Amino acid sequence: MLGNLDVRSMPVAMLEDIDTDNYMIATYLVTYPSQIPVAKLAPVLAIEQSTGTWVPVPGETPEVRQKHIAKVVSIYEVPDYEYMVPKDADKRTYIIQIAFPIVNFGSQLSMMMSTVIGNISLAGEIKLLDLYLPKNYVKGFQGPKFGVAGIRRLLDIPKRPILNNMIKPCTGYTAQVGAELFREAAIGGVDIVKDDELIADAEFNTIEDRVKLYMQVEKEVYEEKGERTIYLVNVTDDIPQVFDNAKRAVDLGCNGIMVNFVATGIPVLRALAEDPDINVPILAHMDVAGAYHMSPQYGMSSHIMLGKLARLAGADIVVHPAPYGKATVLHEKFTKVAQNLVFPMYDIKPAFPMPSGGITQPNIPELIKDLGPDIVIGSGGGIHAHPQGPTAGAKAFRQAIDATMAGIPLEEAAKEHEELAVSLTAWEGTFDILGKE
Repeated sequence: MLGNLDVRSMPVAMLEDIDTDNYMIATYLVTYPSQIPVAKLAPVLAIEQSTGTWVPVPGETPEVRQKHIAKVVSIYEVPDYEYMVPKDADKRTYIIQIAFPIVNFGSQLSMMMSTVIGNISLAGEIKLLDLYLPKNYVKGFQGPKFGVAGIRRLLDIPKRPILNNMIKPCTGYTAQVGAELFREAAIGGVDIVKDDELIADAEFNTIEDRVKLYMQVEKEVYEEKGERTIYLVNVTDDIPQVFDNAKRAVDLGCNGIMVNFVATGIPVLRALAEDPDINVPILAHMDVAGAYHMSPQYGMSSHIMLGKLARLAGADIVVHPAPYGKATVLHEKFTKVAQNLVFPMYDIKPAFPMPSGGITQPNIPELIKDLGPDIVIGSGGGIHAHPQGPTAGAKAFRQAIDATMAGIPLEEAAKEHEELAVSLTAWEGTFDILGKE
């Protein structure tokens, strides 16, 4: 007891008193005007996101609070003022950690997100920096069905990076045109071909038409080269059609699917991954994720949605922005997303990071240096816009990958490979307008 208060029913606690097996700990960056007493506000936010509201209500009994109230376990000010706050400090910034009882939301991802970044997202400059996912929570999830090792087995590629091609243009073409682009990329050495995120079950290019034509091409390329190609068909749609799309694609013979999982909602990704009838790898595309993470003051950090949660929900491959091409992302944020996909996380399989966004052949050495070989390299224009055509573009990528894995500088390898040599000069200055070299 603290005076006449039962500390067990208070919205504050020491971290050492929290049963971390049964609480999810959320870490927030908070900035408010200096006159707002954040030490008093933080417990109000914890109550708002758990048992109560802005005013005491009769049903919020001590018994309810003891079991269900969220607790502020730490408040750190940055900088860490001790004896006085400068008079000219208009705003003050804090790191706040709140522990949420898992019993409040269980394994329901929608309710978990409603809890940790629900109404609190409307309370000013608050950004969710991280989520500690206890083992007791994660055990309720299957995670990736295939993961890194499973996809490597499907493709019979034990070590090197996997090469993915996004068919370009993004949309507006027929299935027949797409099939020919698929063929050219696959013949050149692409391991995975995926739809662009902007085409799914379009009336001018249906899922049925694409799967039938593309998988016939996949068979022909395999017979010619002896290399399998995974086709990731975009099944993104409204509910329940997204599930119908996925099952129809699998029934038609596709060997992979993709979904714009932030646009559909992350529980859709989980339902697809945990459906035993959808027995193919799943790529989670980052579309709409920037609305969550791009602001430095609001939303959530990129590694949560594109890293932890995508993997937890069952993505085998996750597209995320890379700092080398057209994407705008800090290098440390880029690597943190990848770490959250591949570092050990209890019994959840690692998922493939798929760096994307204007990646070209000259980027390969730095990309492999930064993330290692357990990656899927995503390229669209870098293959289709190669001056010698998509087949040459794919060959140039494979030549760059093989040279880098062998420790050979690309300039040296280019002396023996014309396709690579052309690519090393083709993209020079392409992204100068973005301040990139």
